[in-house]
Amino acid sequence: MLPDHFLQRKTAVLSKQDKSAIGKWDKKIIPLCKKINSKEKFYTTSSCSGRILLMIEQNKKSPNLFIKVWHDKISFKELKKELKKIIKTKKDNLIKFKLEQPIIHIACKDLDSASKFLEKAKHIGFKHSGILAYGKNIILELNSTEKLEFPIIKNKKKLVNDEFLKMIAKISNEKLEKGWKKIEKLSKLL
Repeated sequence: MLPDHFLQRKTAVLSKQDKSAIGKWDKKIIPLCKKINSKEKFYTTSSCSGRILLMIEQNKKSPNLFIKVWHDKISFKELKKELKKIIKTKKDNLIKFKLEQPIIHIACKDLDSASKFLEKAKHIGFKHSGILAYGKNIILELNSTEKLEFPIIKNKKKLVNDEFLKMIAKISNEKLEKGWKKIEKLSKLL
């Protein structure tokens, strides 16, 4: 009997240590990933339920790029406090506020199962999704649509007023919740 290379890759990937920036899964994505990983034809590679970042604007990834990361809702007070800290401690960099949508990478045993999964996910609202092929690997990338990004500090000066920060905290929290609901719906479909 021929060895099942997909099962071997799945076992190897799922036994590896987490290499994410936070060093662990964010808690809101765990139930969905566990369900996906319990299925014979799928396993997750990297996934996030959505996050809010304050980060240095750069063209390429480097260490210390992320100044503050939240995987949960934020308050106006929290956001304002972090911005004050950044203004006191960082160099004259351009700092961005970024809300990232849920993203889920799923290795699939075959194209047919990837296509069926993709259709379900798109129906729920993972509109910016698709199937990627890397040699023998078929990866399904599910992206939701909740996203924000803009410069917030330049040369140690806040570019926005408190009214804008209050609005951004509110909108970001709403978008995070919307993404989490999509994750719950997808988990129920499985």
